[in-house]
Amino acid sequence: MLDDLSGLGMTAIAVTIAGSDSGGGAGIQADLKTFAALGVYGASVVTALTAQNTQGVSGIHDVPAEFVTAQIDAVFSDLKVGAVKIGMLSSRDIIAAVAAGLDRHSQTRVVLDPVMAATSGDRLLKSDATEALIRLLLPKALVVTPNLPEAAVLLDTDVAGDEAVMRHQAHRLLKLGAKAVLIKGGHDDGPESVDLLVEPDTTTRLSAERILTRNTHGTGCTLSSAIAAGLAKGMPLGDAVRAAKSYVSAAIAGADQLDVGSGHGPVHHFHRFW
Repeated sequence: MLDDLSGLGMTAIAVTIAGSDSGGGAGIQADLKTFAALGVYGASVVTALTAQNTQGVSGIHDVPAEFVTAQIDAVFSDLKVGAVKIGMLSSRDIIAAVAAGLDRHSQTRVVLDPVMAATSGDRLLKSDATEALIRLLLPKALVVTPNLPEAAVLLDTDVAGDEAVMRHQAHRLLKLGAKAVLIKGGHDDGPESVDLLVEPDTTTRLSAERILTRNTHGTGCTLSSAIAAGLAKGMPLGDAVRAAKSYVSAAIAGADQLDVGSGHGPVHHFHRFW
C-alpha cells in the first residue's frame, strides 16, 4: 500500500520512539525536525527525558515502561504509520515494551538506531540492556544504523578500522536478525565519510566529503529519522538511505551557520529553508 504515495493524497506519517533532548539537537527533537524538513508528519513516543545541552548530559529520567506502552497504543491505534524510527531505549523493560508494541501493531518498516552514547560521550544505554536490544529488536529492524563504536559494542569486538572489517561486522549483525545494516563511518578519519549499506546479497557504498566542524550533535538521530521519512513516503530502502545521507551531509555542511551553545552544536535541520 505504501510503495508509492505520490498522487494518492495520503499523508506520510513517521513515528519516533526515542529519548528527549532538552537542548533540542538530538533525540525526539531532532527526529521531529527531520520529519518536518522532509515533508513527513511526525509523531512521537518518549522513552526518556534527558537534562542535556551541547556540552553533555547531566541527567536521565526513564519513562516507565507501562507509559511507553500507553503512548505506543495511543499513536498506532489512530495514525496510519508508514515507518518507525527507534532511538534511545535505556533499559531492558523499555526495550521489551517497544518490541511488544511493534508486534502488536504489525510494524515492519523499522529503522533501529542503537543509541549508546551522546556526541559528548555520555552513556545513554545501560550496560545490561544491550543483550535485550540484540535479542528483541534487531530481528524486527528493516535496517539497523550503528556507528563504528556501536557496532563494536553490539558484537563485543574491536572498532572497525577499514571498510573490509566494516562489511564483515555488518554481516555479523545480519546473522543476529537485522534485515539490513547501515554501518556508519563518520567516526573514522580520512577525507571522506563512508557508510556501507549491507544487505544479505548486496553492499552499497555511500561516501561524502568529510566536513570539518565540531557541530555534529544529533547526526545519528537525524540520519535514522531521515531514512524513516523516506520509507514513510514509500521509498525503497536503498533510495531512502541515499536520500537520507544526502540530507544529513547538507545539514552538517550548514551546521556552522547556527550559533547554538558552546559545545558540540546541532546540525542544521532546516538548511533548505533558513
